[in-house]
Amino acid sequence: MKLKILYFARLRERFGLGSEALDAPAGVDDLAGLVAWLRQRGPAWAEELAPDRPYRMALNQEMATPESSLKEGDEVAVFPPVTGG
Repeated sequence: MKLKILYFARLRERFGLGSEALDAPAGVDDLAGLVAWLRQRGPAWAEELAPDRPYRMALNQEMATPESSLKEGDEVAVFPPVTGG
């Protein structure tokens, strides 16, 4: 399944990219599965996407939960919590 992934703020800096087009493997059908797969990319990914690290996800520009289902062509944004002021 082809997905567009966007990374923001500290995640963009740690991963060294702001966006990418991915072909997720079979079995990755929700955001939790996507994150588990991304964690396997290496130490920075495992650390930044660890369960105890703060980050949020949006699916097609709507806030989403780990259980949110993915479909071909979806856009996923991953970003740290942000405060305004």
